[in-house]
Amino acid sequence: MTTLTATAPPATVPAHRLLAGVLAGPVFFASAGLQMLTRDGFDLTRHPISQLATGPQGWIQISTFVAAGLGVLTMATGLRTAFADGIGRRALPILVAIFGIGLIASGIFTMDAEHGFPTGTPDGPATDPSWHSVAHGIAAATGFTALAVAAIVLVVRSVRRRRVVPAVLSGLAAVVLLAPMSPEHMSLQIAFCGLVGFTWTSVVALVGYRASTQRRAS
Repeated sequence: MTTLTATAPPATVPAHRLLAGVLAGPVFFASAGLQMLTRDGFDLTRHPISQLATGPQGWIQISTFVAAGLGVLTMATGLRTAFADGIGRRALPILVAIFGIGLIASGIFTMDAEHGFPTGTPDGPATDPSWHSVAHGIAAATGFTALAVAAIVLVVRSVRRRRVVPAVLSGLAAVVLLAPMSPEHMSLQIAFCGLVGFTWTSVVALVGYRASTQRRAS
């Protein structure tokens, strides 16, 4: 995927906007990983990462969602010039921005406590899901669907430019993001989708960032 070609943006393009997208994923998973190791009762095989936003320490994961979303939104503004021509020059920034908004909304609208987490919560699913839990699910689904469509757009762009590796890897990312959820392993699948999605955005942002810095140096 590192062979993906971006059009070098003008020298005036702020490269740090794309760098925000490079950092969004690592920051998100560093924060979530630390919480998973330190919060009593959390089990990734039973609890999705989003459930870390519940309980007294939930503000940490809420802040993580919002920070990652702002990073992705910042990246989206840089994509307008990093991929300044060809297929996807308009669609990619919009789709990535929808993903960023979805992350922010996922933090603002939290899941319900369920399946024994946070500690003291009754085991089993919430019997009457709250409106904010429903909104969380809609925001997350919308954001990751938009990201999958962005990956498909990049597949078409790469095929048109005869870039095999980025076409294949973006296609695989889209397949993972659009795969139906497994009821038995949903929390693990959600975490894997997040890892794939953030890896894709980081690589795309890095490609644009390199193109921008090379333009400045020339």
